[in-house]
Amino acid sequence: MGQPMPGPFLLQGAKALALSLMANTSVVSLDLADNWLLGEGAAAIAEMLKENHSISAVDLSDNKMGIEGAKAISAMLLENTTVVVLRLSGNEFDDHAAKYLADAITANSKVEVLDLSYNKFGHKAGEALGAAIAENIGLKELKISWNHLHSEGAVALAKGVGANVFLKVLDVSYNGFGNSGAAALGEALRANNVLEELNVSNNRISVEGALRLAVGLRENKTLKILRMIRNPMQNEGCCGLLKALQANSGTGMEILDLPDIAWSKELAELCEAVQTLLPNLLLRRGGSTRLQRKSLLAVELRPQPKVLGNSHNAVP
Repeated sequence: MGQPMPGPFLLQGAKALALSLMANTSVVSLDLADNWLLGEGAAAIAEMLKENHSISAVDLSDNKMGIEGAKAISAMLLENTTVVVLRLSGNEFDDHAAKYLADAITANSKVEVLDLSYNKFGHKAGEALGAAIAENIGLKELKISWNHLHSEGAVALAKGVGANVFLKVLDVSYNGFGNSGAAALGEALRANNVLEELNVSNNRISVEGALRLAVGLRENKTLKILRMIRNPMQNEGCCGLLKALQANSGTGMEILDLPDIAWSKELAELCEAVQTLLPNLLLRRGGSTRLQRKSLLAVELRPQPKVLGNSHNAVP
């Protein structure tokens, strides 16, 4: 016997749940992730959130909401003043849906954490969301990884970040920023004095892009964490980033994740020099902790003897 389609049944449940939460004052966190709400179910939840004044954290990830859901969520954000954390990853939002979400981001000043990862945002979405981010005065953390942001869209988003004065955490990993997007992020780092964490892993950033991003890193004083793993930036690009930190006497960098590549002698020596200058900086290769702070750096760089016996006696 075949399984029933989940949509109609879950829609009824969504409407019933929305009705029961309309005036509820005890629930502060609502997790409806991966429930096949679709656009109509999301609309029911959105209508409830217009009236509810206690729920501050909402997770509607992986619900296939599409454009209809984006419209409903956008309309809700124009009225709601209590939601602070909103997770909307994996909802098949495309460039068309981004227009509605951008309107909400521009006007809403209450949401501090927004997750838009695993959607279908492209060039037009980058432009719309970039303009919205530039105007937003509430967001502190934005995740928009695993989308299709590249070329002009990536540049537009980066420009929006440069103009924002509240955003502290930005994750644009697994997009297609490339060298032009990296250059725009470099310019954003020169202008932005608030951003503390930036993840641009797996964005097809080569040597040229890394060097242009390093220009901004040379002047930025607030960035603490930079993740750049899985980018074809080679030794030259890595050296460019480290030299930028070397030249920046006011850098606040605490963690730097570099691609997991074979290190040249120049890069290894530069790494050690930067560690001496910035002893609290944690340098990592490929996101692992194989490179520790300075006290362990020399151990990492010199050949290690083979150790026989129990694994717990081996050198990490």
